[in-house]
Amino acid sequence: MSILRTYRRDEDGTLKFREAWFSTYEGEELGQFVINHGTVGHVSSTETAKDVTDATAESLLAAFAEQCQEDGFVAITDEQQGWVFVQYALKTATGTDRDKYLQTTAKEALTGHLAWRGLGTVESTDFATRKLNIRILSPEPKKAVGAIKTCLREAKLDFTKLSIATAPYEAPESAKQAFPLPAKGTFSLV
Repeated sequence: MSILRTYRRDEDGTLKFREAWFSTYEGEELGQFVINHGTVGHVSSTETAKDVTDATAESLLAAFAEQCQEDGFVAITDEQQGWVFVQYALKTATGTDRDKYLQTTAKEALTGHLAWRGLGTVESTDFATRKLNIRILSPEPKKAVGAIKTCLREAKLDFTKLSIATAPYEAPESAKQAFPLPAKGTFSLV
């Protein structure tokens, strides 16, 4: 079963999120049903139902979807979000074993940090010439930039080679550098 993620913007402009998913315990038929909710950009609250069957999880997810709809929470499309690009400058053209470790570590740290705050999902990572790129899809790209800096600092990942840029979903090639400022040239993923 996949994750159901919904959002609602309050009258004051605050973006709230609710999400639910079911995961089974390794090697078992039972699992846990999780509901995670909060204000985008802040650590969320989580409620868990343990020892849940697939059938029960399906009915819980249906009830969750119905309640979200009643409360005005809806799924948003990729096109309604924006890109945030995290980029590390590399010392070699293709990257070293240390850079591959950085790729894995940064991706894992960002995935959890952003998810628990409703700030988006890590969509992909890749190496370009002398660059490591991490692509994030976010409903609040500007808030995500601050959270990314906090996450990478807390994870003690190299901050001296870091650049972050944002772009509209439909035009990733028009990315504008958001960190560090002022930008020292154009931002490019290639």
